[in-house]
Amino acid sequence: MYLTMNRFKVKLGQEQAFEELWTQRDSHLTQVAGFKAFHLLKGPEKDGYRLYASHTGWESEEAFRAWTKSEAFRKAHAGAGSTGDLYEGAPELEIFETVQEITAG
Repeated sequence: MYLTMNRFKVKLGQEQAFEELWTQRDSHLTQVAGFKAFHLLKGPEKDGYRLYASHTGWESEEAFRAWTKSEAFRKAHAGAGSTGDLYEGAPELEIFETVQEITAG
């Protein structure tokens, strides 16, 4: 699996707006070949912000790269620049390849 993660430093008091933005949008991910799973995670409060992370699992790096060049990607990210007042700085993208996987059952 290929995992991409964005970390977001959300300004205190903006958590609800951030969560609504994410939970009410159409990500278009389920229409993309190679997509496996998405999680939006809420982390701790620290240094004047709340940490969030989005994790997206892909079958391969090629599937992820194809997503970033797709019409679905453009639709999912339309208007993203208009929400900058929610954040302390820009999101931080991190990318990981699976070395070991253990599953339940």
